[in-house]
Amino acid sequence: MRDKNKQILLARRPQGAPEPGDFELVKTPAPEPGDGEFLARTLYLSLDPYMRGRMNAERSYSAPVKIGGVMEGGTVSRVEVSNHRDYAAGDIVIGRAGWQEYALSNGAGMRKVRAGNLPLSTALGVLGMPGMTAYTGLLNIGQPKDGDTLVVAAASGAVGGIVGQIARIKGCRVVGVAGSRQKCRYVVEELGFDACLNHHDDDFEAALAAACPDGVDIYFENVAGRVLRAVIPLFNFFARMPVCGLISQYNAVGPSGEPDHLPALMRAMLTNRIAMRGFIVTDFAAQQDDFLRDVGRWVADGRIKYREHRVAGLEAAPQALIGLLQGENFGKVIVEVSPASG
Repeated sequence: MRDKNKQILLARRPQGAPEPGDFELVKTPAPEPGDGEFLARTLYLSLDPYMRGRMNAERSYSAPVKIGGVMEGGTVSRVEVSNHRDYAAGDIVIGRAGWQEYALSNGAGMRKVRAGNLPLSTALGVLGMPGMTAYTGLLNIGQPKDGDTLVVAAASGAVGGIVGQIARIKGCRVVGVAGSRQKCRYVVEELGFDACLNHHDDDFEAALAAACPDGVDIYFENVAGRVLRAVIPLFNFFARMPVCGLISQYNAVGPSGEPDHLPALMRAMLTNRIAMRGFIVTDFAAQQDDFLRDVGRWVADGRIKYREHRVAGLEAAPQALIGLLQGENFGKVIVEVSPASG
């Protein structure tokens, strides 16, 4: 008899930072596939900052999770039972099955995973949505050129680390920003950035200016807050600013009480003719094959390195997301939901 299906539901909408009580773990009967469907068992679940936005009721680029609904998330799964002509038991698929152990699919939004010699979990990280976010946002909007200076925050994370390494491949001087000295050492010594600053340091603004003596040509925005404020006076003429995320703002409730920095940003945009564009990875869905070819080759050649922050068990996902939003993770957060073999 098949196991019960563990699911984590959205129990209530957070007010500020998510709390354990905003989630509910339930066990339901595992579903049975009908005609044209298959049942997949989740092996790995990806946790990402965008999930905080899905917990809100406000309009966004994607529908919010309903109260009592399964939490949203990308997954790598193994087909257990199939009534679908294109999928067989044992196939490994990537899709958006969410925070649950089993899920039915008719194949829509799913594709088979061929990770080669790499762990299957890389389909959720360096060769998945975060890696493609870094690749498409940097190349299409950042438009790196040899000799440019790029600054990227959350530099040890799933997106920021790939952004910086691709920028180095393209000939840029790369300055990372991270939340600890340990993370900064990793960014410089392992990922090959030219410099990395701890945004918690009292002299962060002065240190960032010193690390960018020729100004900033590309600022890849993942965080906002203090990092953005420090970058604004460093922008060069015709700088580019891909806006990927605003992690420091996701748990905010009401005005911050800080001075309004929007006028300074708008003045810098006008004076320096900065190109700023927000984007979602699906904007560049047509470039997936290019991404897999290029980044796959760079990973195989050792030119791009990655780090995973793994947690065991679906039950651990709520606390892991809470920690991710507070910067406690070190690398791409992967939840090991089921054994990858057997």
